[in-house]
Amino acid sequence: MKKDIILAGVGGQGIISLAAIIGLAALNKGMYLKQSEVHGMSQRGGDVMSNLRISDNPIYSDLIPCGQADLIISLEPMESLRYLPYLNPHGWLIANKAPYVNIPNYPNLDDIYKEITRIEKHVLIPADELAKEIGNEKVVNMIVLGASAPHLGFGKEEMLDAIRQMFKNKGEDVVNQNIQAFEIGYNFKQN
Repeated sequence: MKKDIILAGVGGQGIISLAAIIGLAALNKGMYLKQSEVHGMSQRGGDVMSNLRISDNPIYSDLIPCGQADLIISLEPMESLRYLPYLNPHGWLIANKAPYVNIPNYPNLDDIYKEITRIEKHVLIPADELAKEIGNEKVVNMIVLGASAPHLGFGKEEMLDAIRQMFKNKGEDVVNQNIQAFEIGYNFKQN
């Protein structure tokens, strides 16, 4: 198995946590892993992008060439469009529907959604709304991770184990909140 994954969003949305959980799942399975440093402004509100490469075989570069990403996981819809040139023709785009409007000339949302839905294999998930429904706006990234999970190449239990590992030092409540959010994303059915 080989997966080249682009993680995109805005500083403060939890890109590093996503990369760590996917990385834990890969390491637990004995796979090779390369992750680039987070590119962009990692401060709250700046655009953030990370390359995550996992494989059964050695990986020689941490950067994903244009047109080679198997998956783009984006916590912000406009940021997903920024990295579309990296997506391979058979790749998946998983994007949060809620914008993070941090610039005065933020593009029209309908235009952004139109571009996302042009990608044959896409999921546009209202993760912010779903997080509000369960009363925890901090778990948006776990909802998006759940929606991405079927395309990562790991079993559901492998992902849940990685989430438990990631958050075990923060207590059982935090672990359970993140698992609940992951499950919501995992079970999301796009109309």
